[in-house]
Amino acid sequence: MRVIIAGCGRVGATLAARLSAERHDVRVVDPQPEARETLPAAYTGRFLVGDAAGAALLREAGVEHASAFVAATSGDTTNLALAREAKETHRVPTVVARINDPSGTELYHGLGIHTVAGVHWTVFQIHQMLLHRHLTPELTFGNGETLLVRSELPAYLTGRRLAAFDVDGEIRVVEVTREGRSHVPAHNTTIHAGDLVTFAVAATALHRLQSFLDRQLGT
Repeated sequence: MRVIIAGCGRVGATLAARLSAERHDVRVVDPQPEARETLPAAYTGRFLVGDAAGAALLREAGVEHASAFVAATSGDTTNLALAREAKETHRVPTVVARINDPSGTELYHGLGIHTVAGVHWTVFQIHQMLLHRHLTPELTFGNGETLLVRSELPAYLTGRRLAAFDVDGEIRVVEVTREGRSHVPAHNTTIHAGDLVTFAVAATALHRLQSFLDRQLGT
């Protein structure tokens, strides 16, 4: 997975180091050359000096082949501008922006941009969003320990009970949208083709939900 990270502060550098260690193709962009020093010696990705808002620099970073873009500068306004550019101009599939003021969350989400706020959980949440990008975060609670995520279930699961997804203390089906109408499922509610399901899931259990869906897909 190619990930472009704008901003090489504590969040950007930590995320870049983690993804690089997992052998992802990471490209960090920062206007300050000395920011490279925040990356560990073991970092194997690229570091580009310049403004991530520049189209030429993003092309050099390989934005046309990027799977994800992370706006991790210290400024909310800058992150919004960078995230919108990545989403709307370069059509990057997954775009995540770090924000300091959560009151702007609705604006970001309306543009199809995932947001992460809070110091302690920022890197963890972004990392989870990138790896489990097919599970769309709708809302987070606390410092991000619990999330609401949505996923359209494959048609061949038709007839199985939604409750089969429930894992005590980790995953719970809380809503299903069917033919444009939303309802809270009963214990015996079965899956219909095209169901869009909302899960309440512990952030640490995202991998478990994704693995379950992948196993159902036979991947």
